[in-house]
Amino acid sequence: MSWKVKRFDELTTKELYSILQERTQVFVVEQECPYLEVDGKDLNSYHLYKEENGEVAAYARLLPRGVSYKEASIGRVFVKKEYRGRGLAGELMTRSLNFIHGELGESEVKIQAQEYLRGFYGSFGFRTVTETYLDDGIPHIDMVLGK
Repeated sequence: MSWKVKRFDELTTKELYSILQERTQVFVVEQECPYLEVDGKDLNSYHLYKEENGEVAAYARLLPRGVSYKEASIGRVFVKKEYRGRGLAGELMTRSLNFIHGELGESEVKIQAQEYLRGFYGSFGFRTVTETYLDDGIPHIDMVLGK
């Protein structure tokens, strides 16, 4: 298994297809949320993913500040169902934060998290900054790491 981080224009068409296929599987099909998954933010983001057996096993979209929020952000975080329970989510978040802090030089990170993951993201230092709200029928919260 290998971790990769690429800008949009560095992704091959096969890599992009695999990423979008898995994101749609998790966020549209698995969570039963019909929404525009391809939202235009991919073009200005970094794509961190782990490949195993020729497929995307884990993924996060790393957004520089100004793309979604005034802070840098992490979104579209997933571990493919077949690879869950192996610690990949924690490794994915650690690598995401290391990239944002080290490569992008950002100290603040804002995320929109599903409410049930409050504790998971809290374990990385994120703190809740909103009340729970519904987004596509799923309870969410906004969380911030840093100042």
